[in-house]
Amino acid sequence: VKCAIRGDDITVKSYRVESRITSRFCHTTVKSSVVNSGPNAQSIGFNVQIPKRAFITNFTMNVNGIMFVGSVKEKTVARNLYAQARARGKAAGLVRANSQDMETFKTEVHVPPGSKIEFELHYQEMMQRKLGFYEHSLYLQPGRLVPQFQVDVYIYEPNGIASVETPNTLGEHFSGMAKLTSSKDKAHVVFKPSLQQQRKCENCTTSAIDGIFTVKYDVLRDSNAGELHVSDGHFVHFFAPANLSPLPKNIVFVIDVSGSMWGVKMKQTVEAMQTILDDLTMDDYFSIVDFNHNVRCWSEELVQGSTIQVAEAKKYIQNIKPNGGTNINEALMRAVQMLVKASNQGMIDPRSVSMIMLVSDGDPTVGEIKLSAIQKNVKKVMREEFSLFSLGIGFDVDYDFLERIAMENRGVAQRIYTSHDASDQIRRFYSQVSSPLLRKITVQFPEDSVSDVTQNHFDKYFSGSELVVAGKVLPSESTTLNSFTTAFADRLDLSLQTEADYLELDAALAQQQHAFTGFARQMWAYITVNQLLAERSLAPTAGKKRKITQRILNLAVEHQFVTPLTALLVESEEAKERLLADSPRDPKQGCCAGSGMAGPGQRTPMQIVHSLPPWVRMTTPAPPIMVVCLCVFCVTVENDPHFIVHLPKNNMDVCFNIDSEPGHILNLVSDPGAGVVVNGQLVGSKRVEEKEKVNTYFGTISVFYQPDGIRVSVTTDRIDLTDGMNNHSFTWGATADITQDRVKVSIVKDSKVMVTVDDKITVMVLLHRVWKKHPTHVDFLGLYIPNNNQYSSQAHGLIGQFGQEPEVRVFNLHQGADPLKKEATMEVKGNKLVVTRGWQKDYRRDKKRGSDVFCWFIHNSGKGFIDGHYTNYIVPRLDSFLPLPL
Repeated sequence: VKCAIRGDDITVKSYRVESRITSRFCHTTVKSSVVNSGPNAQSIGFNVQIPKRAFITNFTMNVNGIMFVGSVKEKTVARNLYAQARARGKAAGLVRANSQDMETFKTEVHVPPGSKIEFELHYQEMMQRKLGFYEHSLYLQPGRLVPQFQVDVYIYEPNGIASVETPNTLGEHFSGMAKLTSSKDKAHVVFKPSLQQQRKCENCTTSAIDGIFTVKYDVLRDSNAGELHVSDGHFVHFFAPANLSPLPKNIVFVIDVSGSMWGVKMKQTVEAMQTILDDLTMDDYFSIVDFNHNVRCWSEELVQGSTIQVAEAKKYIQNIKPNGGTNINEALMRAVQMLVKASNQGMIDPRSVSMIMLVSDGDPTVGEIKLSAIQKNVKKVMREEFSLFSLGIGFDVDYDFLERIAMENRGVAQRIYTSHDASDQIRRFYSQVSSPLLRKITVQFPEDSVSDVTQNHFDKYFSGSELVVAGKVLPSESTTLNSFTTAFADRLDLSLQTEADYLELDAALAQQQHAFTGFARQMWAYITVNQLLAERSLAPTAGKKRKITQRILNLAVEHQFVTPLTALLVESEEAKERLLADSPRDPKQGCCAGSGMAGPGQRTPMQIVHSLPPWVRMTTPAPPIMVVCLCVFCVTVENDPHFIVHLPKNNMDVCFNIDSEPGHILNLVSDPGAGVVVNGQLVGSKRVEEKEKVNTYFGTISVFYQPDGIRVSVTTDRIDLTDGMNNHSFTWGATADITQDRVKVSIVKDSKVMVTVDDKITVMVLLHRVWKKHPTHVDFLGLYIPNNNQYSSQAHGLIGQFGQEPEVRVFNLHQGADPLKKEATMEVKGNKLVVTRGWQKDYRRDKKRGSDVFCWFIHNSGKGFIDGHYTNYIVPRLDSFLPLPL
């Protein structure tokens, strides 16, 4: 019987479920209150289906005022204590059974008539991000009508909630019944059907509640550097970058076509493969290996994912007729050889992601049939950069073996249930790994700031997922923890930096009524235990296995997790009665899911990296590179663009304003010889009065490097890197270093961006943020270009032309119309100009107030000082060079 409450003549008073999700960690409590309203003593059962990834942390029962309290103990200890009690005929056992994604927790108690029983179960799990969402599932199956039935899900995400929804998974009957309230960082979902609403039909006595209640949500991410949360002496770093172009894939599909796949399994595999093959692009390479007792290849070599090849492959798969035995070893060997050969021939882009996707439903029956030998063989030939993903179809599959072989080779396994939606399940699994964004991701922390760090090196990061690293924070004089992440994207090398305050989150959590305050400590333990369980199943020697086992036991007992190695002993106050909650171990079934889509990578568990990369040394903000005024030219933009040109030979500064219109793109540097162009697009202030002049500012600065086809576009919102095919986007919200071919971009959080091209030309862009509600001002950019830039002799543009310093003579200094400002005559480029002594602001040292720079001000938008008229410098596009000659 599946329903939650079992027994005849019993009255269920209430059934309540409460989940508290804080920073992706969830604590769920299921409570039920029941009365034996029959005339006889009887057994009453309490069943709860819980997610496979969850650990039970406690179970209590109150039977007629006698409290039974649970505690997690080492399995052998718990079993011995339980055996002593059972020998006296006192208690019933608890088991956990298996289903698709759930396990069932069951308990039974034998009670006299009139007895009141309250059951309460607690379990914890980490939310896993898949396809861009966290999905929290609660299995609701009360089994009867309940006067007080209520589900509450509280979510608190410190960085803010991007979206939250409650898909109607319980059926039309309950459409629109879940009530959702949410604010920036909190959400509350309540599902509270009345007795009448629970009925299957108007006069039915049966409950319509039977199924999974789901809440889906995602969080706001203000930068690609990830989120760092510090709480309760622990930290958790979440890394889920977006706005990056996918890496190309090399993928070999290995499909079991033995006799046992005949019928529905094959039909659904073929159906899923049609969609999967359609997903391939011209950048991807693939092949198909199908096997029974023999192994066949659709193509001996990897081929490009072109429309023609994809159509051929689909036809091939449709014509497969399953029969014969299962030679898994030979099939996997052939697949690996195919990738190795392509790699040796230089066909594989070193930044691409190479993977094997195995779809099988059974144990090997032909060739090498010893599972441990197959595991060894595959491990021996697999290269460090390849991954193996395995899909086990149906229940007769040795899932434990498929999980081990995937985990050992930087992949994950998934069990596919042969229900009507098996092809959907295969497709969903594939879409989780079909869009790799990064390779070789490492998350590091400054020396002596953290300890007991969970896996911090990941081989791959897939779009829509999330990498999580947790650890303990060591006491320190600093109140800030920094994290540094390095990774390779498509043609890009990234290093990202973020930080968190030690005390800020705890202060915020204290204000939250429904937050789970111990989340960081429990999440660290949860990830560590899961990683140790995975390591234990791969332990090469008995001694190593024993060591790992001891660590798991210590953690599970300390953090009260029911794992495959611990059990929950439930005892009455005087320990006269005992019950035992155990965890299943089905030989056809893995005990514990691998943690995260990343795969174990080159795992270095519990290890702190002491040799930090050189850029980590800069944990204090580095002084701006151009504090020494080496500027040929500095621009800052307060109202209309103010240009300040520093002339080192003459030891003077010359200023002019450009009086242009919003939308115009001004060419600043145009150097066809070096292949570099720097342009700035103007934005206008908010218009107040019709008659008032609109001030202009730089809203976008673009640096284009023609030889590599790379454009860096800096706006007040974000920084984009485009290379014609791919666009990678970064926010101002995190410090980052990005290298693509000969272009380097350094972002200092909410402050400035340095773009360096070919180590010769540097542009610094300063971000000026204004008060959002300011009546006229808008956010804008300042621009600084140092005088040691190595332009070619063809350099021009409003700034570029001063790479060659002109001859300048200032004379005839006299009183001007404004008694505070002197005037003079300037001789430059054969022109005599009337200039005014004034000052402008330079914002590199002091972003708020700026420092004053005295300069000779040239009127009429720089006329006579710049070549031609300023309108000659207006260009059509952000990557346009200046038409020559000027």
